[in-house]
Amino acid sequence: MDDDLHRRIEELVDEEHALRAAHAAGSGPDEGELARLKALEVALDRAWDLLRQRQARRAAGQDPTAAAERPGDVVEGYLA
Repeated sequence: MDDDLHRRIEELVDEEHALRAAHAAGSGPDEGELARLKALEVALDRAWDLLRQRQARRAAGQDPTAAAERPGDVVEGYLA
């Protein structure tokens, strides 16, 4: 269960790194690429949040599969 989530996180990170690397030494990303980067950041935040929920539920002796992915606007609203 968490293996699938870890793979998804790795895929998202790889895509984000590829987009950033494509523009590291030259012109910046275009509007579509900027939108994709933002979408990737939100997707990563949601995936990490779900993973942390599962880990917390497991540590508390609860069912980790009961954790649910939260909407992007919720996850993005967290304070650091």
